[in-house]
Amino acid sequence: MNKPLDELLGLLDLERIEVNLFRGHSPTDRWQRVYGGQVIGQALVAANRTVKDRICHSLHGYFLRPGDPKVPILYEVDRSRDGKSFTSRRVVAIQHGKQIFHLAASFQIEEEGLNHQEDFPNVPGPDELLTEDQLRKKISEKLPDEFKESFLVKSWPVEVRPIDPVDFLNPEPREPKQFIWFRARSEIPNDVALHQCVLAYMSDMTLLDTCTNPHGINFMNPKLRSASLDHAMWFHRPFKANEWLLYQQDSPSASGARGFNRGNIFNTDGELIASVAQEGLIRVTG
Repeated sequence: MNKPLDELLGLLDLERIEVNLFRGHSPTDRWQRVYGGQVIGQALVAANRTVKDRICHSLHGYFLRPGDPKVPILYEVDRSRDGKSFTSRRVVAIQHGKQIFHLAASFQIEEEGLNHQEDFPNVPGPDELLTEDQLRKKISEKLPDEFKESFLVKSWPVEVRPIDPVDFLNPEPREPKQFIWFRARSEIPNDVALHQCVLAYMSDMTLLDTCTNPHGINFMNPKLRSASLDHAMWFHRPFKANEWLLYQQDSPSASGARGFNRGNIFNTDGELIASVAQEGLIRVTG
């Protein structure tokens, strides 16, 4: 297995320390604060560990405080309801005695029903695009020192191929839209819940950037303070997180130092497999 992906699956393999209490860890060498997608994925794992024979169809989470990557995260699951068709769980993530995140997730038995979806966008496929390594090499000499290690040295568990990549060093205002192809870098065990947790981890990677596009600013600008405030996902159809998925993203609005972002995720057969919504802090200082 790919080493970074193996590390990701290790992050998602929570330690059970009580019936409804789980412990997760963070990679200490990558972020000053815990990556939001990690907390979403781990909280969904904790919820899944208390559910049998049902699949998550939606989740809604709020980021309350920055996570500390140096200490474990405790995930406490409240078994809110076990109904005939639906199961509800609430998960609270705790560090230093305080809540840093909470998640509500709903699970459903497998059922047949009415079926329709939004059309698949007309965009280039992943094989027509530059790889991450190729994109990194194009800007490697111009990168500020504080970003060189993240861009050039570390290998990530997710492969990303943007369509019409943003110029990180000299961004210009553009439409609040973007498309990326992404996938986990190698095989994942055939477990629906695990693929959902990996996709939850992946879904927070680029979404917030969409609302900064019209303003010609991005995370490399020291004047920008940005962070995810909430995150919601709906899982529509089966998928494999290690196969190419198209992430269609747009931002209908930004105001009050917040940006609202939406995402549709399609597989290569054109099926809409998940939808995402998120609001984030985008505060410009100085």
